[in-house]
Order: sequence, then C-alpha cells, then structure tokens
Amino acid sequence: MATTTKDKTGKNKSAKSNVQLSAETAEAIYTTMRRIRAFEERTIELFAEGAVKGTAHSYIGEEAVAAAVSANLRDDDYMASNHRGHGHCIAKGADMSLMMAELMGRENGYCGGLGGSMHIADLSLGILGANGIVGATMPLATGAALAIKLRGGDQVVVAFFGDGASNQGTFHECSNLASIWKLPILFICENNQYALTTSYRDTTSARQISDRAVGYAMPGITIDGNDAGEVYTVVGEAVERARAGEGPSLIECMTYRWGQHSMRANLRDPRPKEEYDAWIARDPIKLLEERMRAEKTVPGRRVSEIGAQVGQDLESAVAFGREGAEPTVEQMLAAVYDAHAHYDEPGAVGDREITYVEALNEAMGAEMARDDRVFVMGEDVGQTGGIFGVTKGLWERFGNDRVRDTPITEVGFTGAGVGAAIAGMRPIVELQIFDFVALTMDMLVNQAAKFRYMLGGGPTVPLVVRGPQGGGIRMAAQHSQSLEAWFTHVPGLVVMAPSTPYDAKGMLIAAIRDNNPVIFLEHKMLYMESKGAVPEQDYAIPIGKGDIKRAGSDITVVATMTMVPRALAAARVLEREGISVEVVDPRTLRPLDEAIILNSVAKTNRLLIAHEAWKNGGFGAEVAAMVVEKGFDNLDAPIVRVGGLDVPMPYNDALERAVIPSQDRLTQAIRDLVRHGA
Repeated sequence: MATTTKDKTGKNKSAKSNVQLSAETAEAIYTTMRRIRAFEERTIELFAEGAVKGTAHSYIGEEAVAAAVSANLRDDDYMASNHRGHGHCIAKGADMSLMMAELMGRENGYCGGLGGSMHIADLSLGILGANGIVGATMPLATGAALAIKLRGGDQVVVAFFGDGASNQGTFHECSNLASIWKLPILFICENNQYALTTSYRDTTSARQISDRAVGYAMPGITIDGNDAGEVYTVVGEAVERARAGEGPSLIECMTYRWGQHSMRANLRDPRPKEEYDAWIARDPIKLLEERMRAEKTVPGRRVSEIGAQVGQDLESAVAFGREGAEPTVEQMLAAVYDAHAHYDEPGAVGDREITYVEALNEAMGAEMARDDRVFVMGEDVGQTGGIFGVTKGLWERFGNDRVRDTPITEVGFTGAGVGAAIAGMRPIVELQIFDFVALTMDMLVNQAAKFRYMLGGGPTVPLVVRGPQGGGIRMAAQHSQSLEAWFTHVPGLVVMAPSTPYDAKGMLIAAIRDNNPVIFLEHKMLYMESKGAVPEQDYAIPIGKGDIKRAGSDITVVATMTMVPRALAAARVLEREGISVEVVDPRTLRPLDEAIILNSVAKTNRLLIAHEAWKNGGFGAEVAAMVVEKGFDNLDAPIVRVGGLDVPMPYNDALERAVIPSQDRLTQAIRDLVRHGA
C-alpha cells in the first residue's frame, strides 16, 4: 500500500499522488462526489428552512473517501456507516429521493420517517445502516464479516468510523476479533481531526490512528483522504486482500469536515483559521477536477453535464420528499416487532426425564442440525462446553466455526452477533454469567432492539442472547443478579424465562426461530436442581404464552424462574390448610400473556407476585400495575409482591438465603394474603 506524503507536523502536503485513474473510474468517483456535495448543500438549506428537523451531520469536505472506497465494492458487499453517513449511503448506491424523504420524516423515506438522518439503511444494497452511536458501526460490520466467513462467501465489509471512535472499546474489541478470525473487513477511519469541538491530537495517544493496527496484527496505513486516486488505489489493495481470505486492514484517511459537528451545533469552532483555510483550499472535488484535466480523462463538457444532471436528480429528490405523507401511529407501532410464529405445544408428556441443562443443549443441537444459519458463540462454549455445561458436545457435532469460542470481549462478540443476525444468520450468543450483560447494553438496547424499528419495520434481527442469572450458589454481588426488569422495559426485545426443562427446550427452540432479538434467561439453580419430563421430538412453545402450573381457587401466584418450584411447594403445604393456590408462570416476560393472569385473578380475586429480583422497580410492579388497570374490579385484597431484599447479593451463605425469597417466606405471604387480606 502506498502512503501519503506528510510534512514535519504530520499534516498532508498539497501535492497530488501519482496514482492514475482510468477515465471510467474517475468519472464514476467524480459523479458520486458531486452527488454527495449537492445532497449535503441542499440538506443545509432544508434544515435552515425547517423541512429537515432534529439535526444532520454534513459530509462536505470528505466526499473523496466514500466515493473512492465504494468504487471498489460490489453490489453484494456490505457497508456500515456512522452518524455522518449520507455520503457513505449515496456512494453505495442509495436512492437520494428515499434519503431526502427520510430526512424530512416522511413515510415514503427509507425508514418510513422513523429513523431520520442518522439511521438510513438499505440491506438490498448491502448498506447495514448509519448509526447514531459512536463506534457502534464496527461490531455490526464485524458480525456481517463473520456471516460471510461462515457462509464461505467472498464479499467484503467496510466499516466507516471517525477518529473519536478509535478511542472506544468497540474499536479494539472488533479489531482483535477480526484479526484472530481473519474476517473480510476494512476498518476505514475518516480522521477529520476533530470530535464535536476537541482535536484528536488532544485525545488520542497514538501519533496516527493507523499506528494501532500493529497491535492487532493487521496492515495499517495513513493516506490522504482528499485524494480520490490514492484512496481508490489503497482501498483496492485492501479489498483484494480481504477477498483472498487474508483478513482485515485499517486505513486512516486524513480529511476535514467543512462545517461544524452537526447542523444544530451552534458551538464555538475551535479550528484555527490558517488550518481551516488550508483544508478548504484542498477541496477534494476540485483536486479531482484538476487531475481529470491534467490527465485528460474526463472532458470539461462532461463535467458540466454531470453537474447539471446531479442538480436535476436532487431537485427531483426534494420534490419526492415534500410530496410524502406523514407516517401514522399505526405504522409506527407495527414497526417494532416482526410477528411471532404460532405453535401447538405437546405438553410435558412421556416418561423421559432430563435436566434443565440437557433440555437447553437438546434445543440448540436440534436447531443447529435443522438450520445451518444457527451458530453459538461465547466464552469457553467450545470444547469446554461452557462453565455450566450447557453447550457440552455441540463443538464435537458442529465444529469450530459453528461453536465458536470468543475472547473475553462481551461488547465485541455480542455486537458481532447483532451484525451477523442482520446479515442473515441466526446467532446464539452465550454470556458466561448474565451480570456481564451490563457491558453489552448498547449492542442490545440501542442496536438489536431498535434496528428493525429505526429502519421502518422491514429488517429482522434473529438473535438469541442467553446465559445464567440469579443467586443461590454463593457468587456474591457481581455474579448473582436477576436483571430481567432491565430488558422488559425495552421495546423491540423479547424476554423469556423458562422454569422447567420442558419449557426450556420448547422456548429456546421458539427463540432461535423467532425473527426478533431474544433475551433468554436461565437460572443457575435450575441448572442444578430442575429435572422433568421432556418429549424427545422437537417442539416449540409460542412466544407470549404463559402456563398455569397448578390450578387453584383462592389466590393467584404469578411466579418466575426459581420462584415457580418454590410457589408450587408452598401451594402443596397450604393445600393441607385448606388454601387453594393457582400458580401462573408467564414464561415469556415480554410480550406478557396478560390474559392468563387476568383470567386467573378473575377466578381467585387475590394476587401475589413472586420473583427473585429486587422488589423495587421489579418485573412484578409491572404485572401489578397491569392488573390494577385492567382487572381492578376482580380484586378483593391488595396485591402483594415478594422479591429479593433491596441490597446487592451478599457472599455469606446465610445472608444470601435471607435475601432470596424462600419457600417459607412465600408460604407465609400467601397465607397472610388469603387469611388477612395483606
């Protein structure tokens, strides 16, 4: 790869590179650059007019990067963009009319008016989406590259990011993953030298971003991002390398944005006038025009024709946007989830009894055998079989590629799971201990949960993130939490929590087949204590369908996970006292089977809710609120919630038992509610 010429301060010199572009390539790149420039100039006008609302991030000054990079890509290659993504999308072939309509928030836009400037995508063109979270592009692109590798394809993925994102952990995690797995991905850093107002020289320890490549055993290079010829040539070499299976490259393109961070910024501009003027003088469009004149590749008449055609196309795009209707509330609500499949479950019949762990393992093995898009990845899931043995034997059946050990890099491999799902695979991501999910929240809450919605309700994200939560085995505060309420609060996620081996198998099969991101919660104590009847055949339990574990007439107990067997044990004790307890297991926490709970309360007229998680702000509060709103007239007594004490989980065994609701505590709470109404 060629390197750009630097002066002693590290700034680009104004001399043109000696790269020769063919007439066809020069015209294609130039046309794209003109389209990007015109689109952004018109967007600035429309923002000032009020037709484009919120904000937008102008790409003016950086056009050579997107245009020259994309000139090396095929239609079936992938590209992932960031908040300054208009140029990337146009360069990959996005329709300016659909883009303009989206910027205006209209239903005929790319995302139906739900995504806006920072979230334009077109999966049919390989555009994985622009992204409003700094650095989030890279895990999604890494996942798409993993999908390519698993399918044996020869596509490549480009991840665009700015200099600021190179200081995010995602950059380092994804660079490492891409390198050890030799993924076909190009990390393209558009170093426009400033974050919102801060110079990268003040925030970045490396001399150049490309210097960081050596730490991840990949080629790294800094080039002149305003020289379309140099960008085209260097990126072309990296694309060939990736297609040949030689792994990732890091290319730092030194460039300069002409405007402030965003159109809404209205902040001081810290850039020195001399520096600013020098970069404006190196307008990438003018530099390419000079090259085309000097090399006599694209005549001036053709340049004028291109400009005129771009102007016409843009005004047509603006008109298309203005003509679009406003999206409706109904369209918005329909965009959150893909429809869940309906299944007829067989019931826990037969004499065969297996453990909760064996049921989960059986579900994954069955789906991996049925659908080669399904794969498992996580820490120690391969030959070790996971620290609780849930994936034991899968590596021997399906091999390294589909039972994939990862580094200790939860953001990287969870985000790669999201990206692989978007690219058509069905990943199962195991978190070794579910408390570690805190590290992955952006990937789950801002990416997986919102991707379909932000793109107008079209794409799917068939991802399962599963692992052990809860206390009971003396692992203290950071390895024992019950965190379901975090996720039941988030539209776009499905949350499942099986309490029996039968439920575990059928629910996990349904989760893997579902087209929405699923948080699949497994309790450690159920790994160790739960055994029950499970049919040998494959079956799926419908998402959003609860189960009455025991019929009763005096009180309804809604219980989750380990509280289900404890509630059943309490019910057996209370039966001897003449108290008839109905135990309802929601099984799926989001979407919740409200009907099964309301119907039970209508029969028993009393409700107690039990879960191991903290009572304060817990899932039970949502169930209680729902029953008060929709079934208040059926209540003869106050609703009672039983949950963990409001403290982090202690290490001491006696204290841990005091924190987690016991069978005795549940029994007494049920008894008090039936006999005394409180």
